[in-house]
Amino acid sequence: MAPAHGPDDYLIAKKYDLAVLNLISDEGTFKNEAGFLSGMHVSKVNDRILEELTAKNALIHLDNYSHSYPHCWRHKTPLIYRATPQWFISMEKKQLREEALAAIKTVHWVPEWGFNRIYSMVENRPDWCISRQRTWGVPIPVFTHKETNELHPNTIEIMEKVAKTIEKEGVEAWFSLDATELLGADAPFYKKSTDILDVWFDSGVAHECVLRQYPEMHFPADFFLEGSDQHRGWFNSSLMTSVAMNHAAPYKTVLTHGFIIDVEGRKMSKSIGNVIAPEKIIQSMGADVLRLWVASIDYRGDIFVSDEILARISETYRRLRNTARFLLANLAGFAPDKHLVPTKKLLALDRYILEKARVLQIEIIKLFETYQFHLIYQKLHQFCSVDLGSFYLDIIKDRQYTMPTNSLGRRSTQTALFHIMEAMVRWFAPILSFTAEEIWGYMPGMREPSVFLNTWYEELPELSSKETMNLAFWEEIRKLRDEVNISIEELRNSKKIGSALEAEVHIFCHPTLKKKLDLLKHELKFILITSNVVLHVYNKEEVSFEIKALQLVKCERCWHRTPDVNADINYPGLCQRCVINISGAGEVRHYA
Repeated sequence: MAPAHGPDDYLIAKKYDLAVLNLISDEGTFKNEAGFLSGMHVSKVNDRILEELTAKNALIHLDNYSHSYPHCWRHKTPLIYRATPQWFISMEKKQLREEALAAIKTVHWVPEWGFNRIYSMVENRPDWCISRQRTWGVPIPVFTHKETNELHPNTIEIMEKVAKTIEKEGVEAWFSLDATELLGADAPFYKKSTDILDVWFDSGVAHECVLRQYPEMHFPADFFLEGSDQHRGWFNSSLMTSVAMNHAAPYKTVLTHGFIIDVEGRKMSKSIGNVIAPEKIIQSMGADVLRLWVASIDYRGDIFVSDEILARISETYRRLRNTARFLLANLAGFAPDKHLVPTKKLLALDRYILEKARVLQIEIIKLFETYQFHLIYQKLHQFCSVDLGSFYLDIIKDRQYTMPTNSLGRRSTQTALFHIMEAMVRWFAPILSFTAEEIWGYMPGMREPSVFLNTWYEELPELSSKETMNLAFWEEIRKLRDEVNISIEELRNSKKIGSALEAEVHIFCHPTLKKKLDLLKHELKFILITSNVVLHVYNKEEVSFEIKALQLVKCERCWHRTPDVNADINYPGLCQRCVINISGAGEVRHYA
């Protein structure tokens, strides 16, 4: 057995009270007690041992084979186990383990499996070895007797003096310090420790050295954030030192994330050469694309990244940014203090999209509070691409571009866009910080100089479920619209029509659905973006459509095909609706 050179042998020797002989010096050479190996380095003695065994006819068999062996993870060099005197913090003497396990239960762990991981580690961990034998670091400022290895009786007072000296001169003061300065006549009988503290002890006392030293901070910390390896590292050392000192956990919430790996599942490493440098991403795509990628990932597991993934994120960013640009462009000439339309006067479609935004904001705030950023990313993308881009913004273009500037229909749209933009820029801010700040500078109305001086937008009006055209009503209309679009797209692909405005849609539906569609009157065509819609009663639950190509002249202004184009000789090429919008009081819209 070699109790000084392996944990299994050491534990057995300890159990049976066997001697732990350490024949290897700090320099890696055998001590004098090792006889014929004295002075030789551990990595160079194999041949000499084989010679000795052969000479004494004690070598049973000689062969070469490969086996697993501990190596330094950084330098890739082989290591040996060696038992040496160390400093420990007991997990049992002052009930540290028991208190730590109780403290773990008071913390919010994100994800939830973080609780089980750290609990099992603390439950089964041995005493904490806090000393290291290195030439740099925070020293353990103690003196031990040369013969008995006992601490100097004035150790606490000595530590206080050393701490004050190091505070003035730095950690090197301990290593250059003459023992006589502190021990006087006792100096010849004691040796100064050259051990340093475990670096996890250094970072683990941040709750004392940082939180308690600055009045603007407080103990315990609201939030600790690190990788999944820190359950045995920083999270653990912070917990142990805080429980020992304060009898409480140093944090209220702990969030754990995975590691970034490449598409082949390999951890990013400089030696492998598979690292994608953040500064490279920032230079080529911008800082907000990098931030958006971070927000898009489910950090609870390992995190994949590649140039292809970043390219997709860049496309999403472009979608979000272009949506904001469209909203801002359509707020040109809108002054909130003059043009904001009261909620009750807003068109039904505008109230619907504001309700979608209000519900979304509730979800986003909850997701921010629970650190589910990847779901925020998905919801923002969905809202900008589908709810706005493919539906609402597509419909309101006619109203924005054809109705009189100060008409209710146009100002109603701008009011909705204003409310959405006020909310959206705040949704963006924690993730797309630079973009949000840029958007903020172009927003109409008086405001704080920075988006980061604001809280969530609280002016999104609620649409009651008791109203006829409530959220459920519009969701049903959207479903119908999607089905109509499929039928129209088939005609476009077959070259029978060029655009949806060349189509007349005939809808055959159950009386219940027809009753709902009748509520929208002639404005249903604006929602479907067609030139005409005809409803037919169909006593079956299924809805069917017939799309006809209109053989009518196209209005040069609104592009709708109607029988009244060229009806007014003073406005050739225009339909009557456009004539009214140009020269009359303007059309009246109630719904879309």
